[in-house]
Amino acid sequence: MNKTPLKRKIKVTFKRKSKIIKRTITKKKELISKKFNSSIKVKKVDLGKSVKSFFDWIKGAEIVELSECNTIEDPVRPELDNEFRTSYGRKIYGVKYKNDIYAVMCFAFTDSVPKSVEELDMMSRDAYLQSINRDFKVGKIAIAYTVWSKKKGGGRLIVKEVFKKIKKTNHLNRLVTLSPLTDMARKFHLSNGAIEISVNETSQNFEYKM
Repeated sequence: MNKTPLKRKIKVTFKRKSKIIKRTITKKKELISKKFNSSIKVKKVDLGKSVKSFFDWIKGAEIVELSECNTIEDPVRPELDNEFRTSYGRKIYGVKYKNDIYAVMCFAFTDSVPKSVEELDMMSRDAYLQSINRDFKVGKIAIAYTVWSKKKGGGRLIVKEVFKKIKKTNHLNRLVTLSPLTDMARKFHLSNGAIEISVNETSQNFEYKM
């Protein structure tokens, strides 16, 4: 029996199937490539919109003094009411964009660096009483004892803007924090340019150099 025609037939069939498989693989590759490129384009557009939105709100934001804040939103010291935050010369600052507050920072003004909320209260009361004889210029040190943000970039922005505001005063010469003993607080202040000056029993202090 002559096997040559059978071999040729098998060979021809194999070649046809190989071509079909190659075409199928090529088409699948092209389809995957189109979907991938389309996905990248969509992501680029979305990222572009996100970046533009971020810079738009940052550019249009302003720092304002607040008469009160929603203390429940405070992740650091929600137990301190608005009376505490605004008495004896203490202040609340907010980052405002349009009609919304996106970040909040609360301050007390002292002549020494406190290591607890109790010391903060006592020192800021004392500095306030002393300021009666010096045109109510309270304290020499601005103590930031809580900060939080409701929008990305808000925390960094309020630190930056408050720093500028304090530098313009003629009686405040230091900006120090009374921060909780958490890694989050540590990373936040160090990443914003502060240096660690003290680790206490229930708090840690960071200083922004004037």
